[in-house]
Amino acid sequence: MDVTNRTDTSPLLDAQGLVKHFAAKRVVDGVGLQCRSGEILGMLGANGAGKTTTLRMCYGFLRPDAGKVRIDGIDRVNDPDGANRLIGVCTQDDTFDTDFTVRDNLLRFGHYFRPRPSGLEGRVERLLARFDLARYADAKPDTLSGGYRRRLMIARALVHQPKVLFLDEPTTGLDPQARMSVWELVDSLRQEGLAIVLTTHYMDEAERLSDNLLVLKEGRVVSSGAPRTVLGDLVGEHVVVLDANILQAGAVQQWLREEGIGEPTRILNTWQIALDGAGLARFSAAFGELRFEVRPPNLDDLFLQLSDNTL
Repeated sequence: MDVTNRTDTSPLLDAQGLVKHFAAKRVVDGVGLQCRSGEILGMLGANGAGKTTTLRMCYGFLRPDAGKVRIDGIDRVNDPDGANRLIGVCTQDDTFDTDFTVRDNLLRFGHYFRPRPSGLEGRVERLLARFDLARYADAKPDTLSGGYRRRLMIARALVHQPKVLFLDEPTTGLDPQARMSVWELVDSLRQEGLAIVLTTHYMDEAERLSDNLLVLKEGRVVSSGAPRTVLGDLVGEHVVVLDANILQAGAVQQWLREEGIGEPTRILNTWQIALDGAGLARFSAAFGELRFEVRPPNLDDLFLQLSDNTL
């Protein structure tokens, strides 16, 4: 299926009101998300936020206790086979059949789908070339480096030409060069019109790749939108960085309490204080004699906020 010529703006993935319980605990609580052709939706949250559970409900590994998932308008419950035919899934863990070669892993995976992808052998050869796997086509997957195993996982998820691709922590454990190679592949897939849902703990990865973010905490959506919008909502407009060991540390902490900001985030010997424009003006007026740095917020600041129980 070719999504490059798609002209409408309706979401290829549309999930609404997703709820999931494990035992008596509600781990996903009313989550909704959408992703359109040519868009990457980044899902962020600390461990236990509900990211992977939400993803598994979207791609059919788990059935929601409430809510609906539609893939290009197809209701996942009413027509699971039709929905599955339109999605590709790259899980956190490598799930190859190590008895088969790289090429045969792709071919056999393609045989699972009905209707079977047309021109499957040619499709596999093109994927091998595109993902720089042709030289390893006759090798076993467990002989590949971590970066090439990730390439093979993504290639396998694309063998049936899906419209929506789910990437769950796609670069975990990779060295920086391998990570950047995967980023380039993912970006090229977006440019071809795939809708891509990405979970990651690498904040630079989310910031570089995501068109929109969905931020989860304790199973609920706490913010969504463009990365800059989300940062402004959850972190602030500015981050003040100062030495945590200054003589005026007590006065700064007292000022933060009076402003209702709470304790600063400590990273090694520095304090990181998120402030809006008015807050920065008040801080500068109160502590103009201090030496401090002001920088824009980034997704690392957001992740620290997500790990803070006050959010």
